[in-house]
Amino acid sequence: MVFFVERTAFCLPAAKLKVTQRPCTFYDERPDEQDVNLLVIHNISLPAGQFGTEHVDALFTGNIDCAAHPSFVDLEGLKVSAHCFIRRDGQVLQYVPFNKRAWHAGVSEYAGRARCNDFSIGIELEGTDTTPYSDAQYVTLVECTRYIMALYPKITSSQIVGHCDIAPGRKTDPGEAFDWQKFLTLLNE
Repeated sequence: MVFFVERTAFCLPAAKLKVTQRPCTFYDERPDEQDVNLLVIHNISLPAGQFGTEHVDALFTGNIDCAAHPSFVDLEGLKVSAHCFIRRDGQVLQYVPFNKRAWHAGVSEYAGRARCNDFSIGIELEGTDTTPYSDAQYVTLVECTRYIMALYPKITSSQIVGHCDIAPGRKTDPGEAFDWQKFLTLLNE
């Protein structure tokens, strides 16, 4: 069954942001919808370092052509998703409503709790660990974050982390190129 994101309170407002709702099957129910208290920031580009392709969207919608690039061989059968993906121009693709569990964190732990997908929201930025993110991405990420924080008051600025923080030694994103100070300053304006 293909899931199409319904326009609910758990979806970003398309009128305020450039949001496109996308079909996704890689999600399930959270153990406790009221226990969402963490925002995880990731990065992704497919192929690595190439921006503006449709491959990330294809990955999250289950339509990736693994023959399209040699580096995609490991993506065969991979079932991953994020709640949102923010392109370099600030456009947002939303795959999973925030009250559902996206499959973004993998093996993870935060503050002594394992299985971060159960209680977190995952936002992917189009990028790499070493390529500076665009101003449009920071602006859009701030707007998305404010919306999410209004929905989930347990998510405060201290509850916003990188994938590297919940899967150390396994993940490095959003990487050294992500300007945490810039993001938090904009968020608190």
